[in-house]
Amino acid sequence: MRSHAVTLGVTALMAAGLTGCATSADYAAVCVDPATEQRVDDDQCDDDREYDGTSSGFFWYYLAASRAIPSVGSPVSGGTFRSSGLSGTVQRGGLPREGGTTVKSATSKGGFGGSGRSSS
Repeated sequence: MRSHAVTLGVTALMAAGLTGCATSADYAAVCVDPATEQRVDDDQCDDDREYDGTSSGFFWYYLAASRAIPSVGSPVSGGTFRSSGLSGTVQRGGLPREGGTTVKSATSKGGFGGSGRSSS
């Protein structure tokens, strides 16, 4: 019984900590292996390459601010490998490996922390 209470407490603390890691960008980019469509460590991606549909390697996958960030090893969906059609700010990498948080839009206003300013 006590271990369940400790587990729940730790989970709550981790969730609160992840919320503070959200970025104030319109899009977040995570590194993905297109062959498996799974997130890999962000340091695997080269900032200068964009996936053309046939290349091998690891590429940035762009998610809208409202999407949840997948954890490393998890499948990605709801985004795109193409940055050319995006309008707004993009954060490449630097997002929690554990995923689970959402990106705060730089254009959102109001609510807690909704100023659109970043402290980093």
